[in-house]
Amino acid sequence: PGVPRANQAATRTHPEGTTEDAYNHKHSRESVLQQHVAFFDRDQDGVIWPLDTFRGFRQVNFGIFLALFSTVIIHTFFAYPTLPASQWIPDPFFRIYVERIHRDKHGSDTGTYDNYGGFVPQRFEDFFERYSSLPGKDGLTVYDNVKGIIGQRCVFDPVGWGAALFEWLATWMLLWPSDGILRKEEVRGVYDGSIFSIIAKRKGVKIE
Repeated sequence: PGVPRANQAATRTHPEGTTEDAYNHKHSRESVLQQHVAFFDRDQDGVIWPLDTFRGFRQVNFGIFLALFSTVIIHTFFAYPTLPASQWIPDPFFRIYVERIHRDKHGSDTGTYDNYGGFVPQRFEDFFERYSSLPGKDGLTVYDNVKGIIGQRCVFDPVGWGAALFEWLATWMLLWPSDGILRKEEVRGVYDGSIFSIIAKRKGVKIE
């Protein structure tokens, strides 16, 4: 079960990844990291514009300011690495190219994504086993999460530290658990992107 998976966010409780609505089959040709951003590429042209990201965040309940702030951060830091190898000049439109999204992997993270955008189940499980204070190790409190962010830091990696902090903050904003606990299954849904559609549907957004 701990073997890396190219296109399934597989865990002990979900060995085939997300099976609801045949999600794992619909996205079988995408890496898990590509699945993570697929919700924001609604026209499926492989290019995510800043407006796509802004609209996506609005559809999952982010306020206007928070959606705008998140969009600026994401496209400022994550657009350039996804450019074609032959293109050195930054894209003035700050577009993100899904095909090369694996180049956005950074240090000081959980290690759940590998360098090719695949999902490493053992690293995902290890993070919860190591940092969760819950008896069943099936969730994270704010304190657990802070311990995890600090514990995963790599030396001389301020970009990775900042990226990890931003990503976890966004996850808390997205899920906003009423009991103050990020559930492992919902976090897994963030990794493969399936949670975005679930939240959007709750708001009445039509997802094809």
